[in-house]
Amino acid sequence: MRIRAALATAVALAGILLAGWQSGSHIAETGAATTTSLSSSATSGGTSSGGGTNTGSSSSGTGSSSGNTGTGSSSGTNTGSTTAATFDGTQVQTRFGTVQVRVTIQDGKITEVTPLQLTDAERKSAQISSRAAPVLRSEVLQAQSANVQTIGGATVTSDAYLTSLQAALDAANF
Repeated sequence: MRIRAALATAVALAGILLAGWQSGSHIAETGAATTTSLSSSATSGGTSSGGGTNTGSSSSGTGSSSGNTGTGSSSGTNTGSTTAATFDGTQVQTRFGTVQVRVTIQDGKITEVTPLQLTDAERKSAQISSRAAPVLRSEVLQAQSANVQTIGGATVTSDAYLTSLQAALDAANF
């Protein structure tokens, strides 16, 4: 029974990551279609294809809330006049597991929020996280900040998600 629960959790989390990745790809494609100055696609890790200048940076810090540990880090890419940078939020420990998110900021806007870790201490926690993460992502992208409502029935996960996100936004000076 535990193996089945672990397998269901793994499949659910893989589905969330896949959906987030596909949404991010769609956003990147939409941004490339509407920005005329973007001549080539950005690649992460400090390299670029095309004639643009490339800059990357990283920073680290620690969470300031009690019970939070981890580091914030970032990497930037640049092609032409469009820049994108990713920042990892702190790892937030909850009684249901660890939560950590990564935010992508491009041209002064939040373009993607990706969960790196979600609560998974038990089967119900994983189910709650799999339902709450896409809703939180959507709300954050719409609000362009971590100042959004928590999800009913997923208060602990929502609070941890938004705390990690705020740490990433702070690291980005956003």
